[in-house]
Amino acid sequence: MKSLFPQKSFPDSYDSLEKIFNNTYNGIAILTLDGDWIKVNDSLCDMLGYTKHELYNMLIDNIVFRDDLGVHLKKYERLMQGNIDRYRVMQRYFHKDGSIIWFLISVSLISAIDGNPTQMIWQFSDITSRKLNQDKLKLMLRVVREQNERLSSFADIITHNLRSHSGNLSIVKGFLEEEFSWLKDNESFGLLTKAIDNLEETVSHLTEVAKIKPVEVTELQVLNLYDYVEKAIYNVAAVARNTNTTIINDVNEEFCIKGLPAYVDSIVLNFLTNAIKYRSDDRTPQIELTTQEEDAYIVLRIADNGMGIDLDMYGDKLFQLYKTFHTNKDSIGLGLFITKNHIESMGGKVEVTSEVDVGTEFCIFFKKA
Repeated sequence: MKSLFPQKSFPDSYDSLEKIFNNTYNGIAILTLDGDWIKVNDSLCDMLGYTKHELYNMLIDNIVFRDDLGVHLKKYERLMQGNIDRYRVMQRYFHKDGSIIWFLISVSLISAIDGNPTQMIWQFSDITSRKLNQDKLKLMLRVVREQNERLSSFADIITHNLRSHSGNLSIVKGFLEEEFSWLKDNESFGLLTKAIDNLEETVSHLTEVAKIKPVEVTELQVLNLYDYVEKAIYNVAAVARNTNTTIINDVNEEFCIKGLPAYVDSIVLNFLTNAIKYRSDDRTPQIELTTQEEDAYIVLRIADNGMGIDLDMYGDKLFQLYKTFHTNKDSIGLGLFITKNHIESMGGKVEVTSEVDVGTEFCIFFKKA
């Protein structure tokens, strides 16, 4: 009787394995337990630039970068003791043309029927491009860090010297007023007095900016956000009462963040005072504070129904130094600049949405504790 199913021919299993071994993208090698080549595939030969015959006739250590000769040792011992089934290491090899190749090597054992290991199989992945990019990034970060340190030192020197000079000018001005009382009515002296006052104010602002430093993770403390919001609300209670502003604290009492107490105090207080300062005369001022978890952050939302900001016009300048967006005479454009830097120095970020004559909402992302 004729079979309903046609017979299929299967390739020899050894030939199939041989094709897989040689045609796989990654390099593969079978080695003795002492680390001598037994078999290598075509991909590994292409990676290293050697023929199979050349590789079989050289010790593997001869093409390993000297500093990486011992990278297998500890993990290999654990593998042979049965503590791990496989391991991975990064190791540098010399290409036949003399260039250096970074490999990520995965190592496992080939065991006999009785379970005893007889050989090793190594899989080679070329990660040279990745390592070069990482090295470039590390170099760039080091350069940026060094530049920041130089700029920080420069800022410290400048602010110190300016404080000294402005202080001296103020003292001399005082001496002149005592010695020549008639100068108080002199128009030019009045202009000089105003210039000295402005200089002292500018130096004060620059001093505050110069204090902003990167915060080490070890410096961050676990802080209950609700407590800091309550403290800030208490500190603005008199101003809120005088302006008939309602402040609603719906912050989750259980949420804790990572931060510096002085920074968190300043951040919450600054946003609250801004919300009161830029209230609308067309409606009763209201500020609402809420929180939510978002990935690795606790997000504090501070929403008001104030004047709002035209983000199309000012959005890219909102947090820049000395940028103001309303005609309020007390605005100097320093608070948001410092506040944003405080937030970012603790690993957070700030986002804003706003509509003119509707209100503004700031979202402060604090690292979750």
